[in-house]
Amino acid sequence: MTTLQRVRTAAARPRTTPSGLFRAFWRWHFYASFVVVPVFAVLAVTGLIYLLRFQLEPLMHPDLMKAEAPAGQQLGYVLSDQLDLVEAAYPDDEVGLIREGRGPDDTTAFAVTKDDGTTVDVFVDPWRGKVLGELDPDTTLSGYAIRLHADLMGGVLGDRLIEIAVCWAIVMSLTGYYLFFAGRRARLRRRTKKAPGAKLRSRHALIGSVAGVGLLAMVVTGLPWTGFWGAKVQELATSQGSSLWSLDHGAQSKPGSRLDESLPHSHAVREVPWAQGATEVPSSDPDGAGGEGMESVANVDTAVVVAEREGLTHPMTVVLPSGEDGVFSVIGDAFHDPSRERTVHVDQFSGEVRSQYGFGDYPLAAKAVAQGIGFHEGRSLGLVTFWFALLFCVAVLVMCVTGPLMWWRRRPARSGSVGAPRGRLPIRATWWLAGALVVLGVVLPMFGVTLLAVLLLDQLVLRRVPRLRAAFDTVD
Repeated sequence: MTTLQRVRTAAARPRTTPSGLFRAFWRWHFYASFVVVPVFAVLAVTGLIYLLRFQLEPLMHPDLMKAEAPAGQQLGYVLSDQLDLVEAAYPDDEVGLIREGRGPDDTTAFAVTKDDGTTVDVFVDPWRGKVLGELDPDTTLSGYAIRLHADLMGGVLGDRLIEIAVCWAIVMSLTGYYLFFAGRRARLRRRTKKAPGAKLRSRHALIGSVAGVGLLAMVVTGLPWTGFWGAKVQELATSQGSSLWSLDHGAQSKPGSRLDESLPHSHAVREVPWAQGATEVPSSDPDGAGGEGMESVANVDTAVVVAEREGLTHPMTVVLPSGEDGVFSVIGDAFHDPSRERTVHVDQFSGEVRSQYGFGDYPLAAKAVAQGIGFHEGRSLGLVTFWFALLFCVAVLVMCVTGPLMWWRRRPARSGSVGAPRGRLPIRATWWLAGALVVLGVVLPMFGVTLLAVLLLDQLVLRRVPRLRAAFDTVD
């Protein structure tokens, strides 16, 4: 029998309609991967880079980010002297933020906004009092990683694509767990018979059973950042006098580096301000320093000393005053514990504390989001969440490789079919499944919209065009 005759015989053979949830869930698991796998591969790689940024960036820019203390020197230049050096080197530009180094050999970073509106990080050797150079934070390895992780560097379109992938990742995780438990005996039989690909499938299932928990956790903690779901939920929270974000109440300080990892998320640029506005906007009082029109008598060193007195810990980030009414906003280290997030606003004239804003002042929803972000970024609980996040990223990459590899090995050769599992969800006969889809579609609108689009495409196009019906392995 020729190859053409075999193909015709196979085509003429009546197709059975698989029944049950297993193949139906397998089919949805398969097609969801078309969106989830490429997007989550990017998110996993960029997530790894972000997690290791404090190790990678100094290795790539040691001339800017590292400065060992000279032998016998105990004290370095104070921040005000370092600020003078930067202002002298950039006389026409505006210094907005100072970030202390995390270690004794780290340089001090200054966020400088140039005339054209671009922001660069300028690094100063705190031991020798020398401006080492500048770096555009957007062009560093971690800078590219952050922007890719945020929206694939595609603006609104990239943000929406990530949100769609996130929603369908939930579907992949839930269907994956069903396949893991329902198919465990079949996998064991295939392993016993040493069937081709059986070992790879078992490993994929085992790693997925562990990674699925992390996937759900990362998805839930990452959703507040999304441009559609996050924005809509923030609007809802704002209408109720709350907020997802612990936005400070408008301290008049200069903007800092857009990619400053030391800032708590309360200082991120957000379109929607904190709705409660229960506290007066902190501002400096020139009259309170001894007379109208007096110049500042406090400086950045004063602000740091005051912040230390108020219990903030190093390394600190200091946002400089904006205009005569501005304040020094000193942010203490809360890298490993979001519940320690706190900002002290210091009058630039008298050096007095104008106000404080910290985790205890956040709305309840913002407290939950702050803890979730700390977990998502591998910061909370020290090395525990760091290693969890790192291993999770590696596991996601493994899943993104083994999944397509399994399909490649079992794909039908020269049949015109993509080799999708053949099954159909028994929605009409399974009330709980229909209800679950409706709930997911309402809670996650991007999932609901794309699910509706897929179902319409299936009904109106794929089932009515014979070639497409065969290519996508559609069944009645």
